[in-house]
Amino acid sequence: MAGERRAAFTRREAIAGAGACLAFGARAATASTLLVTHPAALAHDMGPAHVERPERLRAILRALDDARFAGLMRAEAPIAAQEALLRAHSFEHLARLTKSAPSQGYVRIGPDVAMNGATHEATLRAAGGALAAVDAVMRGDAKNVFVAMRPPGHHATRDAPMGFCFLNNAAVAALHARAAHGASRVVIVDFDVHHGNGVQEIFWSDRNALYASTHQMPLYPGTGAVSETGAHNTIVNAPLARGDGGAQFREALASRILPRVDAFSPDLIILCAGFDAHLHDPLGGLRFVANDFRDVTLRVMEIAARRCKGRIVSLLEGGYRPEDLARSVAAHVGALMEA
Repeated sequence: MAGERRAAFTRREAIAGAGACLAFGARAATASTLLVTHPAALAHDMGPAHVERPERLRAILRALDDARFAGLMRAEAPIAAQEALLRAHSFEHLARLTKSAPSQGYVRIGPDVAMNGATHEATLRAAGGALAAVDAVMRGDAKNVFVAMRPPGHHATRDAPMGFCFLNNAAVAALHARAAHGASRVVIVDFDVHHGNGVQEIFWSDRNALYASTHQMPLYPGTGAVSETGAHNTIVNAPLARGDGGAQFREALASRILPRVDAFSPDLIILCAGFDAHLHDPLGGLRFVANDFRDVTLRVMEIAARRCKGRIVSLLEGGYRPEDLARSVAAHVGALMEA
């Protein structure tokens, strides 16, 4: 019976997803930016007063309900197919997440990762939103997409959750672009205050994926040194020091990150869009302001316009002071809408 309910639910998801794609195509002539989200992301909770809390997403969605974002296309995130998840994660990891999901209360599955009854669906839809975003830009239904989902993903490794992350949404998206759409070269640009160790690990030996990150160092998770370049020199780390702000961020982008992104000539650019480098964020020590996130977005868009028909998939990562997160996301999405 449970299997029948799951199969029926999956069929409903597929039908809904197909309808959403038709809607994208109908509006593509007048809108270029798609927002993907889902109410399930608001139900995921890791415990009272946890910094990665539903209010983060509520604040973002309130900001994006402003009249200036009326031109956004909008769609709900579907549940990711296991086939797509297995490109980035082991079967054992996926099975552990399924088995660990509690029927009530909370269960801790790592030192900084916990689940409630809604977490498993939220993780599958966060990854599913990334997959739907790739489909939209690769098919031309949207020029770029912002996926406003939680939990975040860039710390999750092939075999384990960590750092508030369960599934590596960026890696799932990149590998889907390759498998489903023939994208031979994919770039992932990460401007979260924390280094995306999971993305780096998954693509360490992949010559056709470039991972480029600015982040504070030293800071959790302890990876991201300049010397970490991958098996094929496709890892580019540009660590920043505590107290660095927009000027140092722009210099790192100009000297290390953007030239490598441009030279890689990608078919798709994925952003690990973390906003916890904001000067008021409780988990970092960088001093960015909202305009810095707008600026990096526009700079990446210039390369995307030249190299990959403007195709950008932006995935929400960190940002833990809701009011500043909302302002930063608004600046980021506002820039995306200028495509």
